[in-house]
Amino acid sequence: MNLFLSNSASKGIFIMYIIVLGGTFSSLAQQGQSSVHGKITDNDGLPISYANVYFKELDKGALSDGKGAFVVEGLPRGNHQLLVSHIGFGKRTVQVALKSGERKDLGKIVLFENGSDLQEVIVSDRKVNRFADKATEYVARMPLENLENPQVYSVVNKELLQEQVLTDIDQSVRNATGVVPVVYPSGGFAATFRGFNIGINSRNGMETSTGRSSVDIGNVERIEVLKGPSGTLFGSNVSSFGGVVNLVTKKPTEDKQTEIGYTTGSFNLHRITADINTPLTRDKKTLFRLNTALNRQKSFLDYGFNNTFLIAPSLKHIASDRLSLTLDAELFDAKSTRTLYSRYGTNSGITSPEDLLIDYNKVLFHEDANASTSSLKLFTQAQYRLAANWTSTTLFSYVEEDVDHSYQYYATWLSPGLAARNIGNWGPIYNSYTNIQENINGEFATGTVRHKMLVGASLRFMDARSEAATSGFIDTVDVTTDFRVLRKQELDPYMVAGNWPGWHRANDNTYSVYVSDVLELTDRLSTMLSLRLDHFSRPDNGAVEGYEQTSLAPKLGLVYQLVKEQVSVFGNYMNGFQNQAPANQPDGALLVLDPLYAEQAEGGVKAEVFDKRLTATISYYHIAIDNAVRTNADGFVEQDGRQVSKGGDFEVVANPIAGLNIVGGYAFNDNRIVKASDEDIEGNKAVGAPENVANLWLSYALQGKLKGLGIGVGGNYVDENYLFSDNVVAVPSYTLLNASIFFEQPSWRLGLKGNNLANEKYWSSYGVAQAPANFAANLTVRF
Repeated sequence: MNLFLSNSASKGIFIMYIIVLGGTFSSLAQQGQSSVHGKITDNDGLPISYANVYFKELDKGALSDGKGAFVVEGLPRGNHQLLVSHIGFGKRTVQVALKSGERKDLGKIVLFENGSDLQEVIVSDRKVNRFADKATEYVARMPLENLENPQVYSVVNKELLQEQVLTDIDQSVRNATGVVPVVYPSGGFAATFRGFNIGINSRNGMETSTGRSSVDIGNVERIEVLKGPSGTLFGSNVSSFGGVVNLVTKKPTEDKQTEIGYTTGSFNLHRITADINTPLTRDKKTLFRLNTALNRQKSFLDYGFNNTFLIAPSLKHIASDRLSLTLDAELFDAKSTRTLYSRYGTNSGITSPEDLLIDYNKVLFHEDANASTSSLKLFTQAQYRLAANWTSTTLFSYVEEDVDHSYQYYATWLSPGLAARNIGNWGPIYNSYTNIQENINGEFATGTVRHKMLVGASLRFMDARSEAATSGFIDTVDVTTDFRVLRKQELDPYMVAGNWPGWHRANDNTYSVYVSDVLELTDRLSTMLSLRLDHFSRPDNGAVEGYEQTSLAPKLGLVYQLVKEQVSVFGNYMNGFQNQAPANQPDGALLVLDPLYAEQAEGGVKAEVFDKRLTATISYYHIAIDNAVRTNADGFVEQDGRQVSKGGDFEVVANPIAGLNIVGGYAFNDNRIVKASDEDIEGNKAVGAPENVANLWLSYALQGKLKGLGIGVGGNYVDENYLFSDNVVAVPSYTLLNASIFFEQPSWRLGLKGNNLANEKYWSSYGVAQAPANFAANLTVRF
C-alpha cells in the first residue's frame, strides 16, 4: 500500500482545520430566523387578494392582503418549497433558498387564470436574467451561493437548450465557457476544458458513465461544469484535472402537466420527446415524472446514422415532514455508426485534416458495420432531516453499460490521397459501477464563527468484462478515385480475436471518506477547508497484477465579498488525482507509483449586480502535474514528468433590458509538456487543448402585443489544437455561426434554428469532419 500526501500543503491544511475545530463542537448556536415577502398578481399585473402562500414541509404560510402582498416569517435557512394558490387560478410551486436571518424579496409571483399549473421554478432574485441561475446543491455538496463558493463553475439550463432547438449533448455543452465537445471513436462523449478531457461522469452528483453509450438530453434539467481538479469532493473516478461535468435531471413536482415535442430537420432528423409529470396520490405525497425521447437521424456523410431511444421514469415519495424518498431509472439504447479514427504515416506530409484529398462528405466504410450499445442506470435517494440544521442523505446508484458490438473504423494515411484501411469490432463489453454514498450536512457555530459542514463516505465497486477482434491492414485505397466502401460481410473474415485473447476482466473497489467545512468568519469573509481520503484496490485478475493505493486530496478556498451579496473576490487551492498501477522495470524490479496528481491555484472575481441582471466571473488558474509517469531511454519507468496548464476564464450572463438576454464566455489555455521521456516534445502543446475558446448567444423576445416572439444569434470559436504530442498534425481553428427564431406561449412553443450558417468546414479534436449548414424545427405543446 502506498500512502500519499500530495505535498506539504495537505498537511498544513489538515493541521489548520483541526486548530479551528478542535474542542469547539459543543457550542452549537441557534440558527437565525428568516422571512420571505412578495406580491401575488394575475397575468395582467393586477393584485390577487387572499391567495394562499404556504410552505408545506414547514407548516407555515400566509394569505395575501388586498394589494396582493404577503409576508411569511419564522423560517429556517435552507431550500424550501413554496406553494401559491387561489381558486380560479393555476397553482405555482416556487423553490426558495434562504440564508440565516435573510429577508428575501420574491418579487411578483404571477398566477394564470386558465387553470394550468406552472412547473416548478427556482426563485433566488433571478426574476429576469433567466439564463443566470447558478443555485445548485451539487457543486459543493451543500447549499452554497455562487458568490460564497471559491470554485468556478458554469451552468447551462434547459431554457437555453430549448431556445437553441438543441437535440444533442455535444452542441449543448458549447454554451459553457471554454468547453469543447469530444466524441470518442468508441462512441462515448466527453468535453475538453482547461486543457483536459473528461466524460460526463456525474449525474445529480453521483457517478455515471458515457464512455461507450453517450447520453440523451431529453431528461436534462441543466448541465453543470465545475472547473479545476475536483478530486476532493468527487474523487478520481468522476473528475479529471480539468474538472467535472454534472448532469442535473428533471425531478417530479406537485403539478400535473404534460409536454410533447417534435423536432425535424436536416439529414432526415425526426425526434419525439415527452415529459409527463403527475401526482399519484390526492395528498401529493407521491409524485411521478416520465421523460422519454425517440431520435432518428442520418449522417451528413454518404453513409451513417444515429438512432437512439431514452426512457427515464422518476418517483418521489414524501414519507413524512422529515423523510423523502426518490427513485430514478434511465434506459438508453443506441444504434449508430462510429466516426473514423485517422492515423498519419511518418512520411505522409500531412499537417492538417484539410490536407486530405477525400471528399468532405465521403466515408471509407459502409454503415452496416455499425454499433449497438445500451445503458441502464438506477438511482435512489433517502433524505432525512435529523434536526433543524442537520440532514442525512443516503444515495445508491447502479450504472451498467453494455456493448453488443461496435465496429470502429481506422485509416492510416500514407499520403493525402492514399489510405490503408483496417477495422476493429469492440464487444461484447460489459461495465458496471455500483456506488453507495452517505452525506451529512449541518450548520453550527463555534463562538462567532458559523460553519456549514459536510461529512461523507462512499463505496464504489466496478466490474468490467471486454472482448474485441481487430484486423490488420485490409487494403490501400486511393481516395481521389471512385473507390468502393467496405461492407460488414467483407470485413468480418479479416477479424482476429488475438489482440485481447478471450475475456478480459477488471474489478476495482474504492473506499472514500471526506469532510468539507465552510467557515463564515464574518458576514463577508469565509473560507472552505476540505479533505478526501481514498483507498483504491484492484485485485490480481491473472493478466494484470493487483495493487492498492491510498491518497489524500485537500482543497482550500477563500472568499471575501467586496460588496455584500454582489461582488466577491476568491482564491482556491484544489487537488485531483489518478491511481497508477505498479510498473515492472527491465531489471525485474517493481516500481510502486504514487497516484498521478494535479494541483490548481486560482484567483478571481465574481459579480451579481444590478438586481442580478448582470452576473460575471473572471479568473486565472495554474494547474501543475508534477509527477507524470515517463519511460527513459533505458526502458526504465520514472515518475518525474511535468505538465503545466494555465490560463483564464471570463463568463458573463446578462439581461440589460427586458427581453434581451446575453450568454457569453472566453477561455484562454496554455497547456504544455514541460518534462517528458522524449526530450523532443518538451515545450510542446498538450494534445487536444485549444488555446482560445469563445461562445456567445444573444436573444431578444418582444414585450408588446407579440410577447413571446423572439430571435437569437450566436456562435462559437475554437482555436487550433494538435492531434499528437509531436505537434505535427494540427486540427484547424473554426468559427460557427448559428441563429434561431422562436414563439413562446403558455401552452405551446415553436422554434426554428439554423446551425453553421456560414457552411464552414471544420473538424473535431480527433480530426473528424463535422456537419455543414443545417437546420432544425421544433413544436412543443403543453397541457
